[in-house]
Amino acid sequence: MQPAPPSPAPSILVVDDTPENLQLLNGMLKGCGYKSRPVPSGELALRAAQSDPPDLVLLDINMPEMNGYEVCKRLKADPQLAPIPVIFISALNETMDKVKAFGIGGVDYVTKPFQFEEVHARVETHLKLHQLQKELERQNRQLKENYDRLRELETLRDNLVHLVVHDLRSPLAMMAGYVDLIKVKIAAKLNASETGYIDVLGKHTAKLLDMVTTLLDVSRMESGEMPLNRQACDIAAVAREVVETFGVLKGQRRLSVETPSAPLSVHADKDVLQRIIANLIGNAVKFTPDGGRITVTLSRKDSMARVAVTDTGPGIPAEFHKKVFEKFGQVDKEARRHSTGLGLTFCKLAVEAHGGKIGVESEVGKGSTFWFALPPG
Repeated sequence: MQPAPPSPAPSILVVDDTPENLQLLNGMLKGCGYKSRPVPSGELALRAAQSDPPDLVLLDINMPEMNGYEVCKRLKADPQLAPIPVIFISALNETMDKVKAFGIGGVDYVTKPFQFEEVHARVETHLKLHQLQKELERQNRQLKENYDRLRELETLRDNLVHLVVHDLRSPLAMMAGYVDLIKVKIAAKLNASETGYIDVLGKHTAKLLDMVTTLLDVSRMESGEMPLNRQACDIAAVAREVVETFGVLKGQRRLSVETPSAPLSVHADKDVLQRIIANLIGNAVKFTPDGGRITVTLSRKDSMARVAVTDTGPGIPAEFHKKVFEKFGQVDKEARRHSTGLGLTFCKLAVEAHGGKIGVESEVGKGSTFWFALPPG
């Protein structure tokens, strides 16, 4: 393995109209291993910087024709030269002189007569800071390039998934239809076990079709291409309708709904609203053991219509409360086997598309409450 080539010596542009100062600084900087480039005027300094940008500029203030302040202003006005640190070395020692020097972009100020040890220390410090700044900018550019590439790959992946899933929907829908048709046509010829096989096939085909539909809807929501058919509706009435559909699906769990006496009106897409509530109840049913309790509570809070689905399941650790709403998010299996898939992602996108908020309140061993709130209709 070849050793890395040695780094070039830092280039320092020294600007001073006094030959003695110029010669002294030039000799001392070269003795410390720097590449010193002495120039006696502001005009020559600008030309030198433009032709070969230095790593740092040591700049006198009191010079004829163009003083140090003007040189610094012109350096900072050039995007290519602006990042170069400028240290002023001047006999002017009034506070206002120093304030002006820092105000136009100087990074440090050394008063004449100077001690070279002080100049060397400040030069070394600002060269290191400048190098760190350049390295940080390089890393930021690399991060941006990596991020842009990642976004391109994610877009390609999402487009491919969308294409595959879209093509899956039609054959799955056809399979579901034929399963129902088979059950109707030959049910009388089958025994209980065989009918059970068809029921299982129909159940899993319907589940696959629902997953495909949800994935397509999530994709459309993310791209803003899913229109909402908004209308005034009583969200409490919608919740009661959804709860009734869980008659058999709830199993041995107790499922109840608590609604206010007055209508709870929102301006929303009723079909999407039903799917949100059904997803939250289905999620609670999935993770609540037999004999457990699920309560759907409707209320108004801070002028928002609020729906909360509370279960007596195992609960979710606090560090996973945001993760459960992410696409394909999954809670640690040891904490809670909570494979959220896409249902909660759809809920989050759908609620936010209505201008609402969604969240979860949960504690391990004490159950969970998934809630969402929509603005009034």
